Order: sequence, then C-alpha cells, then structure tokens
Amino acid sequence: MPLDQFPPQPLRSSMLKSEGAERPKIAPKGTKMQYILTGFTHDVGSRVFAFESIGEDRTRMAYSVRADLALTRKYGIRMQELPLLCRNVLEQRDGDDSQRTFTYTEAAMSLRANIRAAEAAEQKKRTPRRPPSENVGTAWRGPRA
Repeated sequence: MPLDQFPPQPLRSSMLKSEGAERPKIAPKGTKMQYILTGFTHDVGSRVFAFESIGEDRTRMAYSVRADLALTRKYGIRMQELPLLCRNVLEQRDGDDSQRTFTYTEAAMSLRANIRAAEAAEQKKRTPRRPPSENVGTAWRGPRA
C-alpha cells in the first residue's frame, strides 16, 4: 500500500497542552510534504541537488539545495550523506513557498560534524569485546598432536 493512502494520524494527547505547559504541536503524518530527489548538478565547487515536493493536494514544486564540496570535506561529510542532509534542509524550512533555492550552510555542517564526533566518542566508551583466547574451538576439534 503506498504511503499516501494511509489515513492521517490524530495528535496524541501527550502532544497537546497539559498542566499549563506549552508543548509544540506536531502535525499528523498525512499533512507533511514529501520531497523526492530528482537529480544533481555540479556548479563551481558545489553540488546542487534538485528536489520535487509533493503537497497534500498532490501539487508539485521544484526546489534546489546547494552544498559546498570544500566545506563537506572540511567537516568530514560523506558524499552519500549529502542528499539526505539536503532534504533535511527542506523539511526544516518555515513553510514559505516563495523561496525555492536553499544552501546547506557551514553552521549546519559543523553541527553535523559535532554530532558525528559525539557518536564516535560514545562508541569508544562502550566496553570493548574480549579478544579471542588461544584455545577457541578446542572443545570440538580435539587435542592436536
């Protein structure tokens, strides 16, 4: 079943105001725009990703996101990650339909690099696996002559 045929999900009670605290309301999944990568081009040290948005009323609009390749190398962002990161730029926009061209900024790249560094540090903190002992498999191999 295609994703667009699922009925919209209602807001959960935890997403609504409770006990006077203001909580952000999250729109149901059915109202979110979908962005489809339609291609990319190279333009003077940048990669420009072309996206097409599909609105709730099935209208399509073209968008583009530019990423500076020198900055991606500086912050250690892999080329394979760029399309998804650029799509995140579109998903986080404020909803103004007049702007169709965006840039994946150095600040966003720096934030991404910091997140990856924190993940790597967390991975190092985990207990290392024990190295295999010299007598692995002796129970089923039997004694050596």
